[in-house]
Amino acid sequence: MKVMKFGGTSVGKPERMKHIASLLQKETEPALVVLSALSGTTNALVSIGNHIAANDRHSALQTINTLQEHYYNFLKELLQSETTYNKAKAIVDEHFDFLNIILKISFSEALSKDILAQGELLSTKIFSCYLEEIGESFALLPALEFMSIDENEEPQIGSIRTRLTQLINQNKDKKVLVTQGYICRNARGEVDNLKRGGSDYTASLVAAAINASVCEIWTDIDGMHNNDPRIVNKTVPVEQLSFDEAAELAYFGAKILHPASIWPAQQYKIPVKLLNTMEPDAKGTLITQEAAASGVKAVAAKDNIIAIKVKSGRMLLAYGFLRKIFEVFEKYKTPIDMITTSEVAVSLTIDNPEFLKPIIKELEVLGTVEVDEGQAIISVVGHNINETEEIIKKLFGSIRNIPIRMVSYGGSRHNISLLVAAEHKIQLLQQLNKGMFGLN
Repeated sequence: MKVMKFGGTSVGKPERMKHIASLLQKETEPALVVLSALSGTTNALVSIGNHIAANDRHSALQTINTLQEHYYNFLKELLQSETTYNKAKAIVDEHFDFLNIILKISFSEALSKDILAQGELLSTKIFSCYLEEIGESFALLPALEFMSIDENEEPQIGSIRTRLTQLINQNKDKKVLVTQGYICRNARGEVDNLKRGGSDYTASLVAAAINASVCEIWTDIDGMHNNDPRIVNKTVPVEQLSFDEAAELAYFGAKILHPASIWPAQQYKIPVKLLNTMEPDAKGTLITQEAAASGVKAVAAKDNIIAIKVKSGRMLLAYGFLRKIFEVFEKYKTPIDMITTSEVAVSLTIDNPEFLKPIIKELEVLGTVEVDEGQAIISVVGHNINETEEIIKKLFGSIRNIPIRMVSYGGSRHNISLLVAAEHKIQLLQQLNKGMFGLN
């Protein structure tokens, strides 16, 4: 059995939902389909929750009514049969009745999670109505019956496998199984969500749990590109990556994947394919345990980076200086992206400004602190690139005329990262596209 995940843009229009069904009809092996909410729905649900939290019930009601009307129009275009249309409309009404009821309830974090879950519940039930209309052999497997996280918000593959296998065995005769991405139950049995990576994370967890033949992530772009196609004119999809290379690219800015999302598939050695719903015949990108070859595969950029430099005249031969710095960031649960050291100073970067002020205050006890906001990390990723002399020559030949704030080299065999002011990001990406890949 394979796992096929379709994101919000892939199910965001009636014709695209029909297209997904046509893809499934061509499949020769059973498929477990993971769906995101229709594009725009999650943002609307977040807005509804925010209005309720601010006690602005009028704005919340307006957003609910607008969203409900969108779903009515969606059904009119999707479904031809009066029977299935009426069934789907009753489903939509049921979920929007719930949203209208919560207008009378005091806002809470648990209520917020219930609101956010409505998107995936709606998309999968509506898609199931369409599959029923076209006579497809299918079953809907509610994610809330098998997907769970523990008290540390970590999913447990073992218990997910047990419950999911039972549901699959109950529907052995079905060619297509449909479930929700993103949503789950927490350790208290309440509706919750996976946060990191959302539906991609669900797909990867499900693939690992059932030992799938492949985990396919279908989006609106034909695989992971060698550079950011929104910024650089000419980019090409990368045919094959290792999990390590893909994880580096995802962490350092490649938007097609969340860095946590493919971890379960990697642990259980399930190949992942990144494919384009709009161009299903395109090769896309295959992610496996082993790299296809050495060399640079792609460049990624991470925005909104903050550089922090801590300088101390007492650092020379002083034990514990680095430990004390790391303890500050550990205390505030703020990850560090890059770090460089000298005899008297430490420079590092973070991407989360939430606790910046208290972090700076505590670091000032250790030395002089300089902070530069508005930075960007540009990462060049590939297999064993730090061991290839020709790559280093090309890399540093490509960054001429651009001031480099920091360089991270040697910490990973697969990644060389450069820190630059955000204003130089586009120029550097374009120069790297030409210098590393020969593309203008």
